[in-house]
Amino acid sequence: MKTWTKRLAIGAGALTLAGVLMCGGGFVALNEPAPVGVSDAAADTLANEMIDSVDREAWAKTGAVRWTYAERYTHLWDRERHFVRVTQDGREALVDLNTLQGVATQDGVALEGTAKDQAVQEAYEAWANDSFWLGAMNKAFDPGTTRSRVAQPDGSESLLVQYSSGGVTPGDAYLWHLDENGRPESWQMWVSIIPIGGAGASWEDWVQLSTGAWVSTRHQLGPMDIRVTDLQGAETLEALESGADPFAPLLAL
Repeated sequence: MKTWTKRLAIGAGALTLAGVLMCGGGFVALNEPAPVGVSDAAADTLANEMIDSVDREAWAKTGAVRWTYAERYTHLWDRERHFVRVTQDGREALVDLNTLQGVATQDGVALEGTAKDQAVQEAYEAWANDSFWLGAMNKAFDPGTTRSRVAQPDGSESLLVQYSSGGVTPGDAYLWHLDENGRPESWQMWVSIIPIGGAGASWEDWVQLSTGAWVSTRHQLGPMDIRVTDLQGAETLEALESGADPFAPLLAL
C-alpha cells in the first residue's frame, strides 16, 4: 500500500493559539529550545514501539478512512490509490495526492480556473494537516527524519522526531511523550508556523477502527479542544463508501 508523504501544516487554529499564548508576555515564559537527544538504535526501538502501540499491521491494511477534523473539514481518504475528498460548507474537492491535481464543486456547481485551483490547494493543505494529526506516529521513519531519545526528569525517555526535508513545513520537530506501552500521551512541537518552541498538545481518547488501527480523537492544544469525529475506517474504499466510485472524476484527468 502506498503511504502518504506530506506532513503537518498546523492550520489557522495554531495561529490563534500563538496569539493567545503570546499575550501579556506569555511568549517568553513558554518558549523553549528544542531538546538535544541521543540518536541511536535504542531511539529507533522507541519509535517502533510507538508505531506498534497503534497497531502497525492494522494501519497497513486500512485502505480507507473517513473523518471530520475540528468540525471544519470532512475527509474521505482512499489510501490505496492516494486520493482524498475534502468537503466543507458546500464545497467539495477531489485531489489526486500523487499529482496534486483535482476537481472541485461549490454547491454542486463545478469550479473552473483559479477558483478550482484554489479549492484544490486548500483541500490538499487541509488533508496534509488533518491526516498528520490522525496518524503522525506512523511517519517516524519517513525519508528525511531523525529519531532521538530525550531523557525526562522522572527517568523516562521521550522520542524526538525531526523532519529535515519534504512535506509542507520541512524543519519541524516533535517530542513524543509516551506511556508505559509506547502509546503517545502528548507531544511538544517546534514548528515554523508557531513561534513558540515546545507548544504542547495531548493525544487522548483513543478509539479503534474496524481494521484494528488506533486513532486519538482528542487533542488539547492550549485553549483549543481539537476533536476528530465521524471516524470510520475499512480495509477497502468499497467497504466504507458503497455505490459508485466517488473518485471517478479524478480518473478522467
